[in-house]
Amino acid sequence: MKQRITILGGGLSGLLIGYRLKKLGFKIQILEARNRLGGRISTVLSANETPVEMGATWFGEQHINLLALLKELGLSYFEQHMKGAAYFEAFSMAPPQSIDIPDDNPSYRIAGGTSSLIKVLAEYFDKEEVYLNQQVKELDFNNDVVMITTDHRSFETDIVISTLPPALLVNSIKFLPSISSELSDIAKSTHTWMQDAIKVALVYKEPFWRNKNISGTLFSNVGPVTEFYDHSNYEVTKYALCGFINSGYSQFSKEERKEKIISQLERLLGSEVLEYIAYEEIIWSEEPFTKDKEQGNIFVYPHQNNGNAVFSQDYFNNKFYISGTETSSHFPGYIEGAVFSANKIVSKIVNYL
Repeated sequence: MKQRITILGGGLSGLLIGYRLKKLGFKIQILEARNRLGGRISTVLSANETPVEMGATWFGEQHINLLALLKELGLSYFEQHMKGAAYFEAFSMAPPQSIDIPDDNPSYRIAGGTSSLIKVLAEYFDKEEVYLNQQVKELDFNNDVVMITTDHRSFETDIVISTLPPALLVNSIKFLPSISSELSDIAKSTHTWMQDAIKVALVYKEPFWRNKNISGTLFSNVGPVTEFYDHSNYEVTKYALCGFINSGYSQFSKEERKEKIISQLERLLGSEVLEYIAYEEIIWSEEPFTKDKEQGNIFVYPHQNNGNAVFSQDYFNNKFYISGTETSSHFPGYIEGAVFSANKIVSKIVNYL
């Protein structure tokens, strides 16, 4: 009988690990603390059913593992629209500069939204294999069978694979016996990708920027918007602008943020900005199960400890493994890193068993 494997986290890494191991005949359980799958991948259907990405979005030709997965699952992708004028704001007292965006290294987006990837993988599992709203509180490795305690129930398993952000893993779950101080210390100071990001989108009936030969691309040192892009769908039938704002604007109310964003975009792109039909935003630091609150007292650099060798080890006599994009030695923090780490942990477990 194949061993039972329980995966903590129903984001891309967790779902892909489960997908591959189930195909190999293992008994799979996926425990997700949120009320949805996808983790930091979140495509929101806004006004007029316009898909806007509130989470991970872009990838490039160098992301070979993701490209291979999209081909395997039969998912299409398309080039990020960058044609037309782009703008750069260097200083608040200087007018915006029109800049040219080189087209030799394009970015891509998944047709239908990044969540299409999550949806296709999720369809492979039965209802009794995926459990939502299950925040893991304790992992007990003291006996032959691993006991998992969540805020709602208990589970038994043979092997546990965590795909949670490392800081969240070690600060929110009690281990019996305790994990090593080396793993704990490194995990607590590991950067969680997107944890301080604020992503916003504006939806429109018409792509006014394209009609004015404006790409919709802008970069700013002034803010609140730091980078923005055309976010029309693959078929170019739904229209939006989407990007990031400075994380410091989390201190303002939603209406205050929106007012400041609209003011900046109107100055750069014209009065048509005011004709939006929907405004979407997400503050990832306030999203449950993303940023570890205990890490707030520690300064962590972007990508700090991402891909650290401590995450490649197995623990508790091959009963506990760690995966997820932050643990990847290849493009950590990106969608590519999530795929790479999932593929790597599957190979490791198969080789061991």
